[in-house]
Amino acid sequence: MHPDDWYLTEDVDDFLARAGEFLRSRPGPHVMQLTWAERVRKRGADAFGAEAPVFGVLERAGEVRATFYRLPPRVLGLSPLSPEQADSLAARLAALGHSLGSVSADHSTATAFAGAWQRHTGATPKIRDTRLRLYRLGTLTPPEPMPAGRGRVLGEQDLEQVMFWCGEFAKAVGEVVSIDADSWASTRYADKRYTLWETPDGAPVSIAGMNPLIGGQIQVDVVYTPADLRGRGYAAAATVEVSRAALAAGARDVVLFADAANPTSNALYQRLGYRTLADWGTYEFACAEPEVGQEGDRQADRVIG
Repeated sequence: MHPDDWYLTEDVDDFLARAGEFLRSRPGPHVMQLTWAERVRKRGADAFGAEAPVFGVLERAGEVRATFYRLPPRVLGLSPLSPEQADSLAARLAALGHSLGSVSADHSTATAFAGAWQRHTGATPKIRDTRLRLYRLGTLTPPEPMPAGRGRVLGEQDLEQVMFWCGEFAKAVGEVVSIDADSWASTRYADKRYTLWETPDGAPVSIAGMNPLIGGQIQVDVVYTPADLRGRGYAAAATVEVSRAALAAGARDVVLFADAANPTSNALYQRLGYRTLADWGTYEFACAEPEVGQEGDRQADRVIG
């Protein structure tokens, strides 16, 4: 396998024309590829600063075998790669003078690339402590009984409430991001639809969000319950509501990430019918600049509740 087999482009439409069918053929493992390509397509490359996002496609014998994206500041996301594919990509990026702050992918792919990047550049990889698990919904199984209350879909008139809840979630998972009216449109939270679980008296107690339908798939993203309200089934109820909404919106697959080290969230998702698809890993490289507010490699899509 030759490094030049990787085709690189800053044109997201070109990338999707080449790789879209490949990505949609396995939307679960390609969830971040699909998500970020769509965000760049909708927002435009200029929204990401002076350095444009870069996309790549590995093609052999006329077939797409793998893809990557590189977002500022130096965040690399990968589709599943073999060790040979990971090495050829590392060689190509190193030869072109690309610098990387981190790489994120399924654990085996991320590990293979981190080793290859070290061989080709001398950069020392360090695995991020937080390990994530990617789940895909099988048969949705609501808890019995559901907690008293109802789900309420939030609209444009609820923006202040949405920003408050997303800010609380971000603080809880240690995500450094500014969430206010001025910055809202540029955050990863802006393109989601949110549902609040409310008690019978209308008090909001838990929130869950979901990304738009992309490639026949919807990602449940952001599930949060305040600490003093946990253990009462509110997160389960909110997750069920958005999972149902995703299916009603036409999703063939519904996926989400959970902190692999959190037994509560993993047990909850499994009870609701979610099944493990892949373990996810992120490696950071020595001398990397801080990646403030960049979630391309953080995947903070965890249940807290």
